[in-house]
Amino acid sequence: MAAVAQCVRGALRPRLPLLSVALRTSPRLLCAATQQKNTGQNLEEDQSQNEQKVEPSSAEKLLAEEKAKLEEQLKEVTDKYKRALADAENIRQRSQKLVEEAKLYGIQSFCKDLLEVADILEKATESVPKEEIKDDNPHLKSLYEGLVMTEVQIQKVFKKHGLLRLNPVGAKFDPYEHEALFHAPVEGQEPGTIALVSKIGYKLHGRTLRPALVGVVKDA
Repeated sequence: MAAVAQCVRGALRPRLPLLSVALRTSPRLLCAATQQKNTGQNLEEDQSQNEQKVEPSSAEKLLAEEKAKLEEQLKEVTDKYKRALADAENIRQRSQKLVEEAKLYGIQSFCKDLLEVADILEKATESVPKEEIKDDNPHLKSLYEGLVMTEVQIQKVFKKHGLLRLNPVGAKFDPYEHEALFHAPVEGQEPGTIALVSKIGYKLHGRTLRPALVGVVKDA
């Protein structure tokens, strides 16, 4: 029996290193396989999580669409508000301009009526013979001086309110300020100039209130 046991040990002795090596290496292989399996699972989980992150949910899509609509509505409301402000400013400026023009030209019709009075005074002073204005004729002299003083005073009042005379003798004809009664050749004067003023014109704050009635020089 001892001999048989010794023979069995002798037969198994060469194979013991191989078994020990296999036993030693097999846990490492198992650990490596397990790690690879776990790593693969982790990668799959990460990929699935990334895919979930990349692909937004339906609620996020609805929020994004609602945000875009609100931004578009805000833009439209802002544009309308800016246009309304611009329109209001234009209306305010036009209203202010109308008020200023009403202040300047509100007396226009009244001034036109006074122009007739000024014309009568001017004709009255021009009709008085200068040779008759003497000290031995005190009544006529006083009347003439009174007319002259009245004419001077009314012109001061006109000037104070922006009403100025237009007496354009020798000036170039301007259709915005003058009204031509006739055209005639005049020796020594350039064609297109005004040779005669039949009626004095007036301007109110730079605007022609009444054009001057004139005679214009033309080519011979």
